[in-house]
Amino acid sequence: MPRSSSGLIFCDEIGRPYPPDRVSAWFKQEARKAGLPVIRFHDGRHTAATLGLEAGIDIKVVSAQLGHSTTRITQDLYAQVRRPVADDAAARVAALVPRKAAQ
Repeated sequence: MPRSSSGLIFCDEIGRPYPPDRVSAWFKQEARKAGLPVIRFHDGRHTAATLGLEAGIDIKVVSAQLGHSTTRITQDLYAQVRRPVADDAAARVAALVPRKAAQ
């Protein structure tokens, strides 16, 4: 899909925006072709926020990439805690709990 001089990413050759359902269908088709999970187009923004923060990218940078007015929007509404991160956090806390010596 070409990018127009107006800044639109999903548009036809003369710069008119594609209908949202067409963009969503294209996105799902491309995900299938790439062997990726098929998710809603908007969920890609949540995934980008979550993975960016997991990768150690500063919240301000992730927030700016998503066009959010505050980092709170990014942190509270977009970033998710994935199972591997939750499991790692639990293991790290458990490692701090003293163990009874083996007899």
